Amino acid sequence: MLMREHPLTRRDLLKRCIRMGAGATFASLAADILWARLARAIEEAAPPEQNLPPLEHTLPNIVIINADDLGYGDLACYGSTAINTPNIDKLAQEGIRFTDFYACSPVCSPSRYGLLTGRYPARIDLNLALMPTNQPFKVTLAEAFYHTLGKIDLLDLGSAGKARGVPKEDITLAEALKQKGYNTGIIGKWHLGDTPEYHPNAHGFDYFYGVPYSNDMIPFPLYRNEEVIEQEIADQGTLTKRYTEEALAFIEQSKDAPFFLYLAHTFPHIPLHASQDFAGKSRGGLYGDTVEEVDWSVGQLMEKLAASGSDNNTLVVFTSDNGPWYEGSPGGLRGGKGMTFEGGFRVPFIARWPQMIPAGSVCREAAVNIDMVPTCLAIVGTEPPPDRVIDGKNILPLLTGSGKTPHDIIYFYNCEKVEAIRAGNWKYHRRRNVYVWPSSLQKKGPWLFDLESDPGERYDVSGKYPDVAAKLERMIVEWEQQIKR
Repeated sequence: MLMREHPLTRRDLLKRCIRMGAGATFASLAADILWARLARAIEEAAPPEQNLPPLEHTLPNIVIINADDLGYGDLACYGSTAINTPNIDKLAQEGIRFTDFYACSPVCSPSRYGLLTGRYPARIDLNLALMPTNQPFKVTLAEAFYHTLGKIDLLDLGSAGKARGVPKEDITLAEALKQKGYNTGIIGKWHLGDTPEYHPNAHGFDYFYGVPYSNDMIPFPLYRNEEVIEQEIADQGTLTKRYTEEALAFIEQSKDAPFFLYLAHTFPHIPLHASQDFAGKSRGGLYGDTVEEVDWSVGQLMEKLAASGSDNNTLVVFTSDNGPWYEGSPGGLRGGKGMTFEGGFRVPFIARWPQMIPAGSVCREAAVNIDMVPTCLAIVGTEPPPDRVIDGKNILPLLTGSGKTPHDIIYFYNCEKVEAIRAGNWKYHRRRNVYVWPSSLQKKGPWLFDLESDPGERYDVSGKYPDVAAKLERMIVEWEQQIKR
C-alpha cells in the first residue's frame, strides 16, 4: 500500500493529475512551462477547501455502480416523481451530479467495454450486445434474419462487429489498479465475452460473482469466478439482493488493501423482476420496483462503507450503461436505448468522495463513461498505457468542482456508423433512419440542434447555421478515416 509523507489536498491531486497529462503528451521544456501555468490557473480557479475532511494517506477505494438500461429521468434527483430513490439522491447531495454525462454506446456490451478500457468500442469492432456462444440454434437463426432486415433498412440494426469480447491486448481498469495493489471484484453483469479468454478473471478481476450477459438471453447462468453455480437462474427476483450480499462480503474481505468494486446490476433491464420486499411498492410499476431495489442496494453499500470507516476515502460512482428500453424515462430527452438521440446516450452520473468532491455540486460540462479509466488512473498516480489510443479524458477537475469539459468532440455510434456528433452545445445528426408515424422507419435529416436551448432535439437549425453543420460533418468524416479498422 502506498503512503504519503504529508496530507494531500484537492489542489495537490489536481496539480499531480495535470502533471501526469503533461508528461504523457509533451516532452519539451516549453510544454512543461505550459502545463505549469495551467496547474497554477486551475489552482487559482479551484473552489476553496470548504468543510472537506482531511485527506487520508492511503489510496482511495473505488466503487462503480452500473445500472442496466436505467433512463436519465428514472431517479428522483433527476426529476422522477414515480420512483423513490432516497439513497442515490443522498449520494448526489453528498457529492456531485452531472447533467450532461454520456455512455459511449446506446447498448450494453460496447458501453461496458468503453467504461472498463477508456476506448471507443469501434476500435475493436464491437457494435452490439454480445450473444451467448451456446444460445439455441433458433435464436441464432432469428438473429441472422433480423440483421438481414437491417441490411435492407427494414430494421434499424447494423453490423454486430467482429469482436467477441475484450481482447487480451486491452488493459482494463481492473488490470491497471491491480498493479497498484488493489483488490478487484466484479459483482453482477459482465457481458464482455463468455468463453475462457474473455472471462473477468482473465481481465484483472480477482473475484467474479454474477452473470455473463443480459437476463433476456438463453442460457442465463450464475457464476462464482470460473465455476457455474446455477445453470439457469430460477428466480431473477433474488439477483439484486444476492449481488448486494456479495458486494458487502467483498468490502469486508478487502480491509487490508485498497479495493476496486464494479457492481453491475442486472436491472432495470427486461424482463423485470423484483424481490417480494419490493414488488408492488413503487408508483413506477414493476420497472420502478426494480429501480427502488437497486436504490436499496446503494444504501446497503454506503452503510457498509461507513461501518468500515472507509466511506470518506472511497470514490463511489453511480451511472447507467445506456438509456431506457421498453419502459423507463429519458427525462424529457428524445429517444432511448439503441438510438443516437440524447435519450439513448445521456445517462445519470453521480460521484461521491468526501475528501475530494464538495457536497451538493452540479456539473453541467459534458463527459463520457470512457473517462473513468484515465480519471481513476490519475487518482492513483498511474498514467494510461502509452502504446494504445485512450479516448477517455481525465475529468478529475470536473469532479472536484472546476474546469471545463476536456472533450472537444463526442461521437455517437449506432452500431458501426457514426450517426451524430456533439461539439460544445451543437449536436449534429447525419441523415439516417428514424421512427416516424405512420411508417416504422423513414430516412430523415441531417439535423443540427442547439442542446443549450433544445436538449430534446426537436428544432433543426441547420438551415440557419449551414456552416456549423458542414463543419461537423467534416469532423465525422475525418474521424472515420482515422479510426478505420
